Amino acid sequence: MWRRLVQRPMGQFTSRSFNRVNYQSQQWTRRMMSRPYTAPVTIGFLGWLFGGVDYDAVRKDISEILEDYDWDDSSWGPVLIRLAWHASGTYCAKDGTGGSNGATMRFKPECDDGANAGLDFARSKLEKIKEKYPSISYADLWILASYVAIEEMGGPKIEFKGGRSDANDGTACPAVGRLPDAALGADHVRDVFYRMGFNDQEIVALVGGGHAIGRCHPDRSGFDGPWTRAPTTISNEFFKRLFEETWVEKKWNGPKQFVDKATGKIMMLPTDLVMKSDPKFRQISQKYFDNEDIFMKDFATAFKKLTELGC
Repeated sequence: MWRRLVQRPMGQFTSRSFNRVNYQSQQWTRRMMSRPYTAPVTIGFLGWLFGGVDYDAVRKDISEILEDYDWDDSSWGPVLIRLAWHASGTYCAKDGTGGSNGATMRFKPECDDGANAGLDFARSKLEKIKEKYPSISYADLWILASYVAIEEMGGPKIEFKGGRSDANDGTACPAVGRLPDAALGADHVRDVFYRMGFNDQEIVALVGGGHAIGRCHPDRSGFDGPWTRAPTTISNEFFKRLFEETWVEKKWNGPKQFVDKATGKIMMLPTDLVMKSDPKFRQISQKYFDNEDIFMKDFATAFKKLTELGC
């Protein structure tokens, strides 16, 4: 974090920039101080010796590729979480199709789904790790990478359960159009998540966790900007911004979205604002605004459930 500070010309920093660096540094220090020491694992040796996967070694290698000053906000964490989210979010509880098992986003038509635009970068980023550990399936690698990213960005540690397999071709792809459309409202959000077997509390936890980090890109989703001022830190900041900012519609040539009235630097999507406008969603959002510990616990539980649907 401090490397990023000293490598840039001082003139580029405003007081807001310093506050953001300081906030994220505090989050980094908090999670580093609370993490127990673990001895380094020889890369892939146990997996090679026993013919399985040395998940500790894979975790270590994933953590080492996350920081990248040439990528969004200097971290691959958010896009790796999005990869796992979109790979898992196609699940249908009624017929058992979709979900993370199979890693079907490697094939058409799923890889060409507009909702997955930009995720080819994330898949490519993990290729070297897949080559180094050929015994791990793509499906397991994508999910494990998201768990590591969540933990490295200050979020909860999620217990990983392997055993997913990879599909052979695109015939295993789920129907296109199952992922949420950010331009729609509460009914659509519920339709998408209820199809997977989630309730309202789990919906709010997943939206708040997924949109605490990262940013939108006009050349991918069509939308633009980060949700928070700390886009590489897992926290309840999404709910803080949701309630504490005044949101106004952005005046531009892109799709409908909202920006904070004070600065216009952070944004919310129409589906984000229903977490405040819908009475049931609002009650849960208020709970997470008030208590970050409860949010972290619920987010970990819901994200684990999401990534294990159909497995």
